Amino acid sequence: MSQKTIRPGLKLALEYGPIIAFFIGYIALRDRAFSLAGTEYSGFVAVTAMFIPLLALATFVQWRLSGHISKMQIATLVLVVVFGGLSIWFNDERFFKMKPTMIYLLFAGILAFGLMRGHSYLEAVMDQAMPLTREGWMVLTKRLALFFLALAVANEAIWRSMSTDAWVSFKTFGLPLSVFAFFMAQSRLFARHGTAEEDKES
Repeated sequence: MSQKTIRPGLKLALEYGPIIAFFIGYIALRDRAFSLAGTEYSGFVAVTAMFIPLLALATFVQWRLSGHISKMQIATLVLVVVFGGLSIWFNDERFFKMKPTMIYLLFAGILAFGLMRGHSYLEAVMDQAMPLTREGWMVLTKRLALFFLALAVANEAIWRSMSTDAWVSFKTFGLPLSVFAFFMAQSRLFARHGTAEEDKES
């Protein structure tokens, strides 16, 4: 399937819609309990059960519309299915709360492995979005690996020491805003190592 461009608004809705839906669903059902086959499930677990197919559907729609989904999206979906499924199977919300930790540790590990081999795996998936010099990619990859590691630590600290309400707010708003702030903070690196102007001049 050839790769196509999705309208920015639709792409944003597909990527963040399931997360916002999870937040809204949690706020609506957090104080309720649901019985199924003699087992009582909390509102958190019930919303998790709805979030998994919603994310899978959004990922599928994005693939159908664009003809492409990133390896990071595939890894995220797999971990959501695995850890969300464990939370439902064992009726234990802790598994789903650990999911961001596993995702960010995985991403940090992959980027670090590439750096040890002298490669930037980040460049392979984002080159068209952010044209940089090789040195720029290596620096950005190192920073992002450390950033992902910090997010994994933050997620563990928050879900283990704070309320579920606090963790849901962190997952819904804190994590995306942190990623946005990270890339905004790299403006000097982009300006110093960007290749767009060089390409235009050549």
